[in-house]
Amino acid sequence: MQDIPTTMRGVVLTGHGGPEVLEWREDLPVPQPGPRQVLIRVGASAVNNTDINTRIGWYSRSVRGDTASGAAGYDDAPADGGWAGALSFPRVQGADCCGRIAAVGEGVDAARVGERVMVRPMHPPMDPGSDLPLMTFGSEYDGAFADYTVTWAEHAVRVQSDLSDVELASFPCAFSTAEGMIQRTGLGTGRVLVTGASGGVGSAAIQLAKRRGAHVTAVTSPAKAKALRDLGADAVLGREDDLPEGAFDVVLDLVGGPRWPLLLDALRPGGRYAVAGAIAGPIVELDLRTLYLKDLTLLGCTRQADSVFTDLVGHVERGEIRPLIAETYPLREIRAAQAAFQDKGFTGKIALRVGG
Repeated sequence: MQDIPTTMRGVVLTGHGGPEVLEWREDLPVPQPGPRQVLIRVGASAVNNTDINTRIGWYSRSVRGDTASGAAGYDDAPADGGWAGALSFPRVQGADCCGRIAAVGEGVDAARVGERVMVRPMHPPMDPGSDLPLMTFGSEYDGAFADYTVTWAEHAVRVQSDLSDVELASFPCAFSTAEGMIQRTGLGTGRVLVTGASGGVGSAAIQLAKRRGAHVTAVTSPAKAKALRDLGADAVLGREDDLPEGAFDVVLDLVGGPRWPLLLDALRPGGRYAVAGAIAGPIVELDLRTLYLKDLTLLGCTRQADSVFTDLVGHVERGEIRPLIAETYPLREIRAAQAAFQDKGFTGKIALRVGG
């Protein structure tokens, strides 16, 4: 492992809580790739809801409020605050990653050293004996908020693109979530409503739906309407606007919250609703009559077939989708980056420079 240092810089999550639990360190040990694994020198990462939700412990079933209500952490830090329950600390977060393979473990072709890759953010457990339902990069194991990271070789997917590391790192988490939702709903040229449309997943969904020929209606604040139209949205509605009843084949929801019943009313009979976020609140009211009398399909979207991510990389390589980066921060300023993210005054992604 020539030219690879023994220590590295990075941000460590020391427990659930406010921004103060994120600590910048310059003495972290460089991880070693095990069998079937690769060591990646990280070029860039990005800020995601999931990293913040994990930090504050929002995934705990004891938490019932919206994501903003826990921005400073909770008085009683929940023990089950990760995707799959309790986390071990310290943890290097960072669900997004673009970088280059620096070394390989046993069973991995040495020719992959130097390969530029994007990391698949979530996948089934790699240990057949694991009791985890899902492994998420930067949650169940260390992620990209450090100079180096390790993942399994099959989840470091080669990418050939003229885009920068910062631009490529804006794709993995948000775009794979949106692509997974779209594939699960079978969206083609129909009419789709996207909530939370100015965020990373929402803006990704606009692009990915348009490449399929769909008619896209985006829900956002008036100040962001033009940016979303420029991205491809055919129509834009305000967050408090009335939704047309029976108008959509598919709803892609990242918001939840008190207006949730209106989303089902907006679906046509036989429509499909997919959810992968609940920033306005996870507890909603369902009228079962709406569900069964309209023959609706409700889809929770977290797990993804491996092909979702390789399909996404193909879209990137062919230039069918483009990055939408609002701001870029050095990793050391992650607290400021997450604060800007939580202010929701941007469209697209907030990126993090890691390498260099």
